[in-house]
Amino acid sequence: MSVNKHWLQPDWPAPSHVHAVTTLRSGGVSGGVFSSLNPAMHVGDEAHLVHVNRQQIKEMLALPSEPVWLEQIHSNRVVAAAKSQLLQQADASYTDLAGVVCAVMTADCLPLLLCDVDGTQVAAIHAGWRGLLAGIIGNTVACLKNRDLLVWLGPAIGPESFEVGSEVRAAFLEKSAEFSSAFKEQDNGKWLADIYQMARIELQALGINKVFGGNFCTVTEQDRFYSYRRDKVTGRMATLIWRD
Repeated sequence: MSVNKHWLQPDWPAPSHVHAVTTLRSGGVSGGVFSSLNPAMHVGDEAHLVHVNRQQIKEMLALPSEPVWLEQIHSNRVVAAAKSQLLQQADASYTDLAGVVCAVMTADCLPLLLCDVDGTQVAAIHAGWRGLLAGIIGNTVACLKNRDLLVWLGPAIGPESFEVGSEVRAAFLEKSAEFSSAFKEQDNGKWLADIYQMARIELQALGINKVFGGNFCTVTEQDRFYSYRRDKVTGRMATLIWRD
């Protein structure tokens, strides 16, 4: 994995004309709990500072266009990313167009990046447990013509930090018994959930085995990552993918 001071890049065998990045929390102008590179408009940060941060991201990554931001709603809705800047309610976007930047924002939920082995299609997914349960990954894969895919699992809450109730585990086991390996029982009646493992199980069921990443913890790595579970009021990381 390549790590710059203000972003990290996936360690995956994507074609060279496919570009993928997750921004870190440093390098921007926001202050306080949003310090400093927060690109999210919906978290209570000052709008003019968010605009500056978005411009910083665009410039430092030499993006070919403004990212196609989504109004994320923890759904299984997938949209075709386009150069229009209409804000769409969805939790994933995809494109086969050069120069269109798919983007998701997270602060504990799992960002997934997808591209086909030829680099003709790219996609970005925002997956919390609700989106995973509802099938956001499968819906995104269904939108892509080529099913020979590479997947990168970006920074999310780690398996030792993600405590959930028994109803969450029960919902996943109802979907498939395979998910039992993603939960570890606690003494307090709660369960530790491994969101990376949950995604891998879902991907494997879809026949996708070229899966990379998945070794971060947004909660414990405070200097690099925003975390909603840790801080409640906080910024977001942007996870972006585009092709030349």
